[in-house]
Amino acid sequence: MKIPEATIRRLSIYMRLLDSLELQGTEVVSSDILETLCGFKSAQIRKDLAYFGEMGVRGVGYYVTDLKLQIQQILGVKGSWNVVLVGAGNLGHALITYQGFRKSGFNITVVYDKDPAKLRDLPSTIVGVTTEADLEKAIKDHKVNVAIMTVTSEAAQQVANHLVSCGINGLLNFTPVRLKLPDTVKVKYVDFSVELEGLAFYLSKNPHLQANE
Repeated sequence: MKIPEATIRRLSIYMRLLDSLELQGTEVVSSDILETLCGFKSAQIRKDLAYFGEMGVRGVGYYVTDLKLQIQQILGVKGSWNVVLVGAGNLGHALITYQGFRKSGFNITVVYDKDPAKLRDLPSTIVGVTTEADLEKAIKDHKVNVAIMTVTSEAAQQVANHLVSCGINGLLNFTPVRLKLPDTVKVKYVDFSVELEGLAFYLSKNPHLQANE
């Protein structure tokens, strides 16, 4: 059965809400409360969870810790994934220091950039490499399956091709380039400009708001 991409995105949101509820000491939560917290209709929440079997208890709700663990298992983040980051510019360094990746089970263990100066002062847990040969070796040595690309648009396809040849199966691409890769490789795209432009669209409909000329 094919699970909708939107459902997978919502599962990530549910998991974070459940983590927060668990920290607050909440033991049981209903779909109505989850609706209030995340904004998705309770019927949608129940439908999303029902793709993976019966998770709640009728008349009681969902046990917070149990549901969080089940969603972690579904998303594949109950364990950990080693990650290579390609492109150690400003965005790359911001991602290296982002603690949310590690909390979600993603460990940046290898960073690649042709400029050695950009690899200075990396955390001791990260290996910095500057050549394609060293990149391939580091990916194999550290059993890396996931890559984050923060490179230029011009270099994106070539870099992605090399990463796939090194055994990478999942790519998080921060460039606007739509990559042409084998169907066996999963690519997710992050484009901040697209998100901001979408936000601007809705703001522009507010007669009390106006963009700066």
